[in-house]
Amino acid sequence: MSPRHSLPPQREPSASMTLLDEVYRRPLDPGYREAARRRQATGAPAPVGRGVSLLLAALLGLAVTAAAVDLRRPEPGAVQARTLLEEEIAAQQARAAQARSTIRTTTAQLERLHAAALADEDPALLARLRQDQARSGVVPVTGPGVRIVLTDAADVSDPSNRVQDVDLRVVVNALWAGGAEAVAVNGARLTSLTAIRSAGSAVLVDLQPLTSPYTVEAVGDPDALSVALAGASAGQHLTTLRSTYGIGVQVSVGDNLSLPGTGQVTLRYASDPDTTEPLEESEP
Repeated sequence: MSPRHSLPPQREPSASMTLLDEVYRRPLDPGYREAARRRQATGAPAPVGRGVSLLLAALLGLAVTAAAVDLRRPEPGAVQARTLLEEEIAAQQARAAQARSTIRTTTAQLERLHAAALADEDPALLARLRQDQARSGVVPVTGPGVRIVLTDAADVSDPSNRVQDVDLRVVVNALWAGGAEAVAVNGARLTSLTAIRSAGSAVLVDLQPLTSPYTVEAVGDPDALSVALAGASAGQHLTTLRSTYGIGVQVSVGDNLSLPGTGQVTLRYASDPDTTEPLEESEP
């Protein structure tokens, strides 16, 4: 017997397609078909249609949405407390603004009385006092100088594209090193007690939040200040801000800049601790 005769009998190629042919020709199960035929013969009502199902789903969705909105709605007591707190904050801010206005007016009156008293008794002392007040930032100053405007980049999704506190410090330090007599940032006069810091994405100058654009004005010799800004450190920093991070940098010269004063300041000083009392001996 040859090897070919020992092989099992061959099937027809279409034998494996019987199930697919059955599904294709009769997609509905015979049992379902028979049930539909009996229902049609007896006049029984048809099952719920797709439209009714969609309507029920929509109603259920509306009910769930209404419940979620009702849960997120704040309680009347919380709304009333929030309203009272907002009113209290607004009242305190108005009171603080009124107090600052009163302080400025009173300080100006004291300055006039002080100047009138010293004008006759000691003119040299009055001149020195005015010079010291201008340097300390107490009184307003007017004169030529430079103005630098730093603006956030168009795309601020990256924090590096925003003007940061270090950028303002680099500019301000360069101006002081260049001989600036007075410096202000967005109208806030800088003194020896002023700090430029950041809190999150906000820049704080003397604890006051500022926003872009940041305008730095300095009164002094415009040529010397311009040279200081173009120096190695500050100039390279401004160039990097413009070319790398897309931050706007504008430098201009002003013939008559006006910088406000801070008013009367509180002097702080250090003193030696009291060493008259004997120190207590401690056990080893």
